Amino acid sequence: MNNTLSVVVLISGKGSNLQALIDAAKVESYPARISAVISNRDDADGLRRAQDAGIAWKVLSHRDYADRESYDRALMELIDSFNPGLVALAGFMRILSEDFVQHYYGRLLNIHPSLLPKYKGLNTHQRVLDRGERQHGASVHFVTLELDGGPLVLQSQVLVLSGDTAETLAARVLEQEHIIYPQAVKWFAEGRLKLVNGVAMLDSKQMNHGTH
Repeated sequence: MNNTLSVVVLISGKGSNLQALIDAAKVESYPARISAVISNRDDADGLRRAQDAGIAWKVLSHRDYADRESYDRALMELIDSFNPGLVALAGFMRILSEDFVQHYYGRLLNIHPSLLPKYKGLNTHQRVLDRGERQHGASVHFVTLELDGGPLVLQSQVLVLSGDTAETLAARVLEQEHIIYPQAVKWFAEGRLKLVNGVAMLDSKQMNHGTH
């Protein structure tokens, strides 16, 4: 398909959400394709997933740069060389600079393992258990300058079970991540999902968090 949206995916680790996007794009009617995978770590397992799928991949190590701003400038240059319509963060463990976020504003998505705005940041599964929460889940959101605070696109809930550990809970949340991230990317590629005046809009209507 010539009208498919070009997506660059940024990873730091296992790349299971990357795999979900790769698998979704195997369907001929899917409106997006991954043009490149970029990691800040050369030991990221997700790079093998890209290689196996025949997708261009690059490593740009943050250790080679003096500060966040210089790294992000180099990262922007690398991303833009693939001319993407969307940048998808899939376990990219870097806090992004203001210039980076502004450069991709409205075309930068992230997947986060909690029901935002609850539990921003790291170790969400253990924190949910420690607080005795009954529900947990995953969120896709547009990226803005507030960490894990951009407008919500889609959420999926899971029940917290009595015998859950952080690992068992994480596994069930991850299953939902693999469903909602390809869905959100599909909506964006179809032109249905947009960020308008700081609000996530689907089919020109404000999203009500789209709980799945």
